[in-house]
Amino acid sequence: MNHVDWRAEAAAIWRPRQQRLRPVRHLDPVALEDLLGVDTQKRKLIQNTERFLAGKPANHALLWGSRGTGKSSLVKALLNEYAPRGLRMIEVEKHDLVDLPEIVDDLRERAQRFVVYCDDIAFEDGETQYKHLKSVLEGSLELPPENVRLYATSNRRHLVSEYQSDNEQSRVVGREIHHGDVVEEKISLSDRFGLSLSFYPIDEARYFEIVDHLFGEVADRDQLHILARRFSMERGGRSGRTARQFYNQFVGEV
Repeated sequence: MNHVDWRAEAAAIWRPRQQRLRPVRHLDPVALEDLLGVDTQKRKLIQNTERFLAGKPANHALLWGSRGTGKSSLVKALLNEYAPRGLRMIEVEKHDLVDLPEIVDDLRERAQRFVVYCDDIAFEDGETQYKHLKSVLEGSLELPPENVRLYATSNRRHLVSEYQSDNEQSRVVGREIHHGDVVEEKISLSDRFGLSLSFYPIDEARYFEIVDHLFGEVADRDQLHILARRFSMERGGRSGRTARQFYNQFVGEV
């Protein structure tokens, strides 16, 4: 495995074919103050990250919910905010999770504190990469490293595909629902994330607030909102991502 100078580098991406970490030299510049409409999620993840950096107990985090609602941007903004205080981040793709135990082994004895970032993960029937997460989340014979936490984003609450047939083994005992083995296996993965943050679509008022934040002062704000509404309808929904795409298309024209 290629060694990264973590004293100088804030982030790296795992390249499986070369079996090395490639330093990230051009970070996405998104800042925490750029993220609107996710104040509760932001506060909880900041609190968890600050505890982690301080050497206090901290949880692995799962950010789940609707697409384009700021899950990935929040993780990137955290790196920009806390890299000067020693936070380091490694991005690993879902299909490369088989290498995760070896990556983490290389981090265990290092002085820095690492977040392993897995973006947009979800597992279909027959995919088994999620099993490699478990040694990082809870350990095996060896305790998981104290200086590594996993932050993952997903559109699915339980990360894996769920079907109505999964509930056929569920039964009611007294007043409690006891799930069958299939459901228990699927829920068990997301349960290993001590911090679970949900993200939902935004209403039009919040969408306009994000648009206004991106554009700043404009000559005709009503016209800006008309264009923003039309753009969101064409895109099929409102989100922070939609607002950013609208800004990219119309900045300098309104």
